[in-house]
Amino acid sequence: MSASQGRSVSLLLGVTPVSLLVYQRFSGLVLALDSTAEVLEQADYLYSCGETRKLHTLLLQNAHSEDAEFLWRLARSSRDLALQSSNAEEKKRLTYEAYDYATRALQKNQGSFAAHKWFAVCLSDVGDYEGVKVKIGNSFIIREHLERAIELNPGDATSIHILGYWCFAFADLPWYQRKVAGVIFASPPTSTYEEALAFFLRAEDVEPNFYSMNLLMLGKTFMRLQDMEKAKMWLIRARDYPAVNEEDKQAQREAVELLKKLKA
Repeated sequence: MSASQGRSVSLLLGVTPVSLLVYQRFSGLVLALDSTAEVLEQADYLYSCGETRKLHTLLLQNAHSEDAEFLWRLARSSRDLALQSSNAEEKKRLTYEAYDYATRALQKNQGSFAAHKWFAVCLSDVGDYEGVKVKIGNSFIIREHLERAIELNPGDATSIHILGYWCFAFADLPWYQRKVAGVIFASPPTSTYEEALAFFLRAEDVEPNFYSMNLLMLGKTFMRLQDMEKAKMWLIRARDYPAVNEEDKQAQREAVELLKKLKA
C-alpha cells in the first residue's frame, strides 16, 4: 500500500543531516525539514511506524498550508488521535478538526483521491455527533466520495475497503433503524452482505493482507452469509495479523471472540 493508501509503508528518509534541523518534542525526535517533499516523506514514515502523536505534531506545523497533501494527512492524523482518546471532549474536538482539514483538502484539490477518501471518512465520524437524520443523509454523500476516490485511484485498497464497510453497515442495520430511515427518507441507503463481500474481496485482490480490519470484515461477512469455513479462515488471519496500532489490536480481539463463537 502506498503512503496515501494506508499504514503499510516502509520509506527511507532520502535527506542528509545538513538539510535537517533536529529538535526534541514529546520526548521523541520530530524533524523540521526544509521542503514540502521531505516533510511529507517524514510524515509517511511516522505513519508507517504508528507514531500518531509525533506525526500530528509534525503536521500541525503546516496546519495553515494550502497544499491538499498536507491537509488530508493532517485530517487522518487528527482522526487517529481522536480514535485513541479516552476523553470525550478531546475526541469530539479532534473529530471536528479532522473534518475541517479534510474539507479544506478537498477544496484545494478535487482531483486528489486521498482527499475524497478522508473527507468521506471524516464526514461519517462527525455524523456520530449530529443525530440519526444527518448521519443517514450524509451516507449518500459519503458513498459518492468513496466511489470518486476509487475512480481516481482503482489501486487504493483502503477506499475499496471503506466502501465495503459502508455496504456492510447498511446491510447489517437493525430493523428499527431501517424503519426510522424509511420514515425520514423516501429512498434510504441500502445494501447487501454480498455487495460488501465483493468490495472486501476486491480490496484484498488489489493488495493482499494490507489491513487487519479488511481481514476481520471478510470473516464477519462470511459469518452473516453462513459460510463458516471461510469465515474461520479470514478470522484466523485477522487474529494473527501483526499489530502495529490500537486498531490492529482491536481487530485481533474481535477475531478471537468470533472464533470462540464459531467453536461453540
